Amino acid sequence: MATFSIIQKSQLEGAHRLDAEYYQPEYLALEQKFTMLETKTLEQISKSVISFGAYSLTSHIEWQESGVPYINVGDVHDGYIDLSSVKYISEKVNEILKKSKVNNGQVLLTMAGTIGNAAIAHNLPRSANANQAIAKITPLDTMSPYYLTAFLNSKYGLLQTQREIVSSVQANIFLGQIKKFKIPIFDQKVTQQIGDTYKYFLHELENSKSLYTQAEQLLLEELGLKDFTTDGDLYSIINFSDIENAHRMDAEYFQPKYKKLLAKLRSDKASSLEEVFDNVLAKFNTLVQPDKSFNYVELSNINSAIGTIDGFTKVLGKEAPSRAKRVLKAGDVIVSSVEGSLGKVALVTQEQEGYLASTGFFQFRSDEVLPEVLLVIAKSFIVQNQLTQRCAGTILTAVPKESIKDILIPILPRAAQQKIAELVRQSHEARIKAKELLEEAKQKVEQLIEKGGERG
Repeated sequence: MATFSIIQKSQLEGAHRLDAEYYQPEYLALEQKFTMLETKTLEQISKSVISFGAYSLTSHIEWQESGVPYINVGDVHDGYIDLSSVKYISEKVNEILKKSKVNNGQVLLTMAGTIGNAAIAHNLPRSANANQAIAKITPLDTMSPYYLTAFLNSKYGLLQTQREIVSSVQANIFLGQIKKFKIPIFDQKVTQQIGDTYKYFLHELENSKSLYTQAEQLLLEELGLKDFTTDGDLYSIINFSDIENAHRMDAEYFQPKYKKLLAKLRSDKASSLEEVFDNVLAKFNTLVQPDKSFNYVELSNINSAIGTIDGFTKVLGKEAPSRAKRVLKAGDVIVSSVEGSLGKVALVTQEQEGYLASTGFFQFRSDEVLPEVLLVIAKSFIVQNQLTQRCAGTILTAVPKESIKDILIPILPRAAQQKIAELVRQSHEARIKAKELLEEAKQKVEQLIEKGGERG
């Protein structure tokens, strides 16, 4: 059934838009809801709303292994900032890009890519920076940044974002449009309650990360690798037979740090991957069930910090990407095979049984290693360094599937595995609780708007 809207010519002139998408019924209904509330523009409730300094200054950026976090759109999620895959710049470049510095208490809103994700800068390092596709909002002291973030992530905040998206080569939203967003103004006691729920969400998120870190540390302690470093020689001398066996002669493959790690693992009698894990083949054909709806998981759906699948795309079998060939089973651990994303590792839960995943992952199962421990091992430097060593290719650098059989995997006693697994389970439970609290904060905002601001 067709949907349509009837609007006045004055509305067209005021909005400077003629496209039908801008006047969809849900957007007009939102305008009507706002007439029943006290609202102010985002610019009115903010000290500043900025995105970036001179774009030409980005030519000074040189990536480093550590330093000042440089936040990209992909690091800003629904309600939080994830620094687990963030890139770094120097303090010198941070000063050059001083107009795009990020301070705790600011609200970040993505303007391109995944548009409309809002997160508060919370417990960030002393310095941080952000790229040109992120708006940095500094609220007035009278406006809670936690309430503001909850509103922007609610369906009524997202409707405003979606309405203003423009698309030419790439979809985006402009700063001038963001400044005009309408923000409902409620009683301070009510907004504080919403802000407190949001703060509790952030607390549980940090608790989840802390528990996972404890699991990682316990693994390394049990293996005697807690203080292990790969620092040392900048060169190595190898035999021609090593080149023949590896079918590689590039210097990257024979870096001393890899040799040092492998020597340590061999001394502890680690097993090869093919002895410990089942490497599940990617051979599912979605065209066999063309009209079935599948939940499809890509690299972007992985929470790198604690190893969870945090999203999916609904696809019909006949419309699924050709790379959607993995059927997931509870207890599987999926590991990215693509260089630059090798840290995208996740444990499949009971609820995610039957999801599809991309061929950009490896898919591991094991009877010897508990799934949660398998996750921690795969995310640790023990496996990540070995995967990095095996990366090959020109256009797309990735880990060839035939190269992973001899990756060394340490096996812990069952009692130690159970301790690590329990910490991972607690971490994932805290993550679930955090997501519930975020939804609660958003729903409180939505209920207030739907009731016209009435409390009850």
